[in-house]
Amino acid sequence: MADAVRAEMIDAVSITGGHLGSGLGVVELTVALHHVFDTPDDRIVWDVGHQCYPHKILTERRDRIRTLRQGGGLSGFTKRSESVYDPFGAAHSSTSISAALGMAVARDLDNATAKQTGGAQKRRNAIAVIGDGSMSAGMAYEALNNAGALHSRLIVILNDNDMSIAPPVGAMSAYLARLASGGAYQSLRETAKQLGKLLPKALYQRAAAAEEYARSLVVGGGTMFEEMGFHYVGPVDGHNLDHLLPVLKNVRDAEHGPILLHVVTRKGKGYAPAEASADRYHGVVKFDVVSGVQAKAKPNAPAYTRVFGESLIKAADADDKVVAITAAMPGGTGIDLFGKAHPDKTFDVGIAEQHAVTFAGGLATEGYRPFVAIYSTFLQRAYDQVVHDVALQNLPVRFCLDRAGLVGADGATHAGAFDLAYLCCLPNMTVMAAADEAELVHMVATAHAHDSGPIALRYPRGEGVGVELPERGEVLAIGKGRVVRRDAEARVALLSLGTRLSEALKAADALSEQGVAVTVADARFAKPLDEALILELAREHEVLITIEEGSRGGFGAMVLHLLAERGALDAGRVRVRTMTLPDSYQDHDSPEKMYAEAGLDAATIVKTALDTLPEAAGKAEPASNVVSVRRRPR
Repeated sequence: MADAVRAEMIDAVSITGGHLGSGLGVVELTVALHHVFDTPDDRIVWDVGHQCYPHKILTERRDRIRTLRQGGGLSGFTKRSESVYDPFGAAHSSTSISAALGMAVARDLDNATAKQTGGAQKRRNAIAVIGDGSMSAGMAYEALNNAGALHSRLIVILNDNDMSIAPPVGAMSAYLARLASGGAYQSLRETAKQLGKLLPKALYQRAAAAEEYARSLVVGGGTMFEEMGFHYVGPVDGHNLDHLLPVLKNVRDAEHGPILLHVVTRKGKGYAPAEASADRYHGVVKFDVVSGVQAKAKPNAPAYTRVFGESLIKAADADDKVVAITAAMPGGTGIDLFGKAHPDKTFDVGIAEQHAVTFAGGLATEGYRPFVAIYSTFLQRAYDQVVHDVALQNLPVRFCLDRAGLVGADGATHAGAFDLAYLCCLPNMTVMAAADEAELVHMVATAHAHDSGPIALRYPRGEGVGVELPERGEVLAIGKGRVVRRDAEARVALLSLGTRLSEALKAADALSEQGVAVTVADARFAKPLDEALILELAREHEVLITIEEGSRGGFGAMVLHLLAERGALDAGRVRVRTMTLPDSYQDHDSPEKMYAEAGLDAATIVKTALDTLPEAAGKAEPASNVVSVRRRPR
């Protein structure tokens, strides 16, 4: 079964692309879990969810596995709306223990009610499968601490595939793990605890310390988990079913909790190209199964992430105070490039975004210029630190938000939709958005020079538009936009923030062909706004349309607030429309299709402009939409 699942997964991901190495590493564990536990009644919560492809193959989705990450197809992560076998959706890390603990406590509360009313008790298990990398996040420790205090029957499986926090596993450790997880040992241990409480306190404490020391000698690590209230079992070879199955059965049948089972696996297991790769083929595009060669198309323009990394290197070359911080995403943010050039100035803090932000704040207080490179969606996890530890103290921390806007195959969990809304509302914050890769170079230089408070710059995933890159970035005037096109006697003004500028220019060409003159401006800054430019656009045009790759409540809302505050809407001459991402979560698809669905493509911009012009408003509506209003005589 494990061999069949592994072969199916390799073939499917070779067609769709996606996360490969992590799923290959948990094939045997996944088969064993579904063999031992009664899903979906037993709840298996996969942390992050990027290793869940074998789980999907085994849970009624094998016939759709080649639709992974495709429009209308399976998600690349666990998703509650997709299957009853996915009890909790996840694509960000370190949430599994908290969620599984909630499920365990819900079961306990149900059983307490059933006991009072004479109803049936539920045996239902709650299992969290979490990787060692996810254990670097504070949320995982918060959940462990709470679980140890509640004593609920919870099972946490620590999938140790990178950090090698365990000693070598083999037959002896498997035997000891099976012994330690068995009912006889646990009953004896529990009895000893109860008897020990009858001893004088000092003697009981010595006995407990001796037992803990003896266990640490026998099973290796685990003392920390024992201190947090868990019964530690392991390490166990996660690829040896003869070792894994009896331990899982013992853990399933245990009467007391919580239990932490330490399983050692290898990313990329069973596929030679992945095993030989440095990252174990963590994330791949389409590839040839036989050779493992990935089919990477030659880019038409440099990726924004690379442009950012190279621009930051130049800043550090000229300034010893520049440092770079990332939270376990050096390759995804371009900090890997920076790290090769300036290893002593590079800090990967692990999956710990909260710490990353406050750590940067501390560096800023000492005169350093920290650049915190984090995906837009991941910075959401550190919002209190952005507010309390940086913005409130007006510290010059530079936030570099990769994956702004829609991200395609990763879907709603990774779409950078909300950063404009959650950053623009903060006092002291400056927020920029690059319209193209050349603008990104200028904005890195601007952030470097900005020492008067926090500043953020956002840019999307993928390739730039192909503009010529400047040798060195120009420091932009804070809060000043630019007009990139101005037709004579323009009636429509398109005010773009970010990389939708190219679509705005296409829309301007189409409108011009229809006899509608257009002005196109690049706002550059969402905060502070270029008030003079915006008021001029409102004063001199019949229609003003803002365009942004963000949710409602962001740039467009800021512009409307300014216009209302300055009375620019009172006369009613200018008609204003704000074009944002929809007030909903969009499923994964190609970025082009997602932006069209969101109504942020050139065609929709043209339609919005034409529908907003005064002459369009005078057109008769269909009879079904006409409402008769009886007017009072003057």
